[in-house]
Amino acid sequence: MPDGDDARDASVAPVGSADVEDVRAFLTANDLTVAGLGTPGVRLWAVRDASGSVVGTTGFETSADGRHALLRSVAVSPALRGSGAGSRLAAVAMGQAASAGAARAWLFSRRSGPFWQGLGFDPADRDDLATVLAGTTQVDLFRRTGQLAREVAWSRPL
Repeated sequence: MPDGDDARDASVAPVGSADVEDVRAFLTANDLTVAGLGTPGVRLWAVRDASGSVVGTTGFETSADGRHALLRSVAVSPALRGSGAGSRLAAVAMGQAASAGAARAWLFSRRSGPFWQGLGFDPADRDDLATVLAGTTQVDLFRRTGQLAREVAWSRPL
């Protein structure tokens, strides 16, 4: 991934319908939620390596009023971990969400708290997240499956 911290980085490309299955496979391999990837409300970007394989992803969903963004699908391949690529991808999602009108970013993460804290996120109440982002595919899935009670929420202003 070339240096750069926003969507102008040519290697970060919007995910179209033809890319969804590649992104699904990448996120599955990285143990991240794949619910709703092809739905219109989920906005995704991906980075591919020279061979065309997905090596990084980022995205978000917004609340019904557009004021809140649920970051999701932020992942990089093991070879890119520690290179700053994950931070750059998170910045793409946050920048795009802010441009779309969101004022606050939220996310679920049980394993990557220190990473998100390094990007300015603070622990948040998961029920508050579920309330302001009701109707998003990830929140709906976590409620249906009982996973919501096990999740750790994070938030920061955009």
